[in-house]
Amino acid sequence: MEPLSWGGVIFGVLGQFTPVWIALFLTFAVSIYFKANLGLYGKLFDSIIGMIGFFLVMFWIYTGLFTAIFDLISTHDPLAQIPQMKNKVPGWALPEARVEQGLYPHYLLGGDNLGRDVFSRMVKGSWVVIQIAPLAALFAYMVGITLGLPAGYYGGRFDTVLSFLANLILAFPVILLFYLLVTPEIVLTGIPAYMAAVLFVFPLLFVGILLNSKFVTRPEIRTPLLIGVLGVGFWLYASLVSEAGRGTFVDFFPAWLDLFNVPGGVLVVFVSVVFVNSPTIFRIVRGLTLDVKSRDYVSAAQTRGESPWYIMLWEILPNVRGPLIVDFCLRIGYTTILLGTLGFFGLGLPPESPDWGSTINDGRRLLSVYLHPPLAPALALLSLVLGLNLLADGLREESLKD
Repeated sequence: MEPLSWGGVIFGVLGQFTPVWIALFLTFAVSIYFKANLGLYGKLFDSIIGMIGFFLVMFWIYTGLFTAIFDLISTHDPLAQIPQMKNKVPGWALPEARVEQGLYPHYLLGGDNLGRDVFSRMVKGSWVVIQIAPLAALFAYMVGITLGLPAGYYGGRFDTVLSFLANLILAFPVILLFYLLVTPEIVLTGIPAYMAAVLFVFPLLFVGILLNSKFVTRPEIRTPLLIGVLGVGFWLYASLVSEAGRGTFVDFFPAWLDLFNVPGGVLVVFVSVVFVNSPTIFRIVRGLTLDVKSRDYVSAAQTRGESPWYIMLWEILPNVRGPLIVDFCLRIGYTTILLGTLGFFGLGLPPESPDWGSTINDGRRLLSVYLHPPLAPALALLSLVLGLNLLADGLREESLKD
């Protein structure tokens, strides 16, 4: 077969993303139609910057989902090597024998130095980012909120000790801290496993305190609700942590109850991201709490006799959600860059992983000769982080109008 022209490459790439275009169209159509009833999310569609950011973010989310669940976007196995396609330019045709085997007839974005399809690796790499970055940022927020709210509300020695520990972690260079946490020597000591056992308990604490403070006066609802929610939560926690602690004291969960198996490298990176981001979030939440705890609505809740945790979670936290939502979007972008950096240096994730950082590192060795292998994942990383920043700007712009 003949190689594709540049026009054929462009239309081929756009055609592979057809399910994503359909999903984006439906998402925007439904969201714009119902935006009056969707709160801050609906107001996002009044901001051009916010809509562009949302488009870029959702583009990669849908790409990752459709690739991982339905295998609709990628054209080849991202790990499969075809020697004849080594360092081939975008649009190069596969050997006839390969096409007769039912493979897609072209490498749309060319081949890398091992003969793997650059387009498929770029698409598959989006799923790696989507799996780790948002969830790691969310877990870090659970830690930061659970500790930052009482530190700002109560103050005193509790605040002093936690602030000192947070500053101690923040004083350490982030990249060097990441490097130490994900190196094989540290992993073999079991430290990441113990860190996972501690850090991953904070979402359970947060949800338990949240529900208990809301329904403390209604035990007939509170008790079964806590049993159900915390029971499922502990099941998820045990499934996650026990996989992290092979051969350690946290490896306590029977295999037949284990819901999922997380690759060791992925979990180490996940724990590292949570640990590094939690002190910053703690300081943000603490500062916001110090700012609003003297407001009239807090005094009114105290006068009504509400518990401190009810005031923190149901009075203070909802009223500082705007800055936290904006920071959450930005933090996912920071986490994406950190994941790319770790992948670039070959740390944490498995060597064959198609994550964007690893793919950029594989391609940069021949950058002066072949531009396409590192260029595609680099642009993908850039567009996702840009989308998150624009989304945060749009949310900030609309939240200030409230």
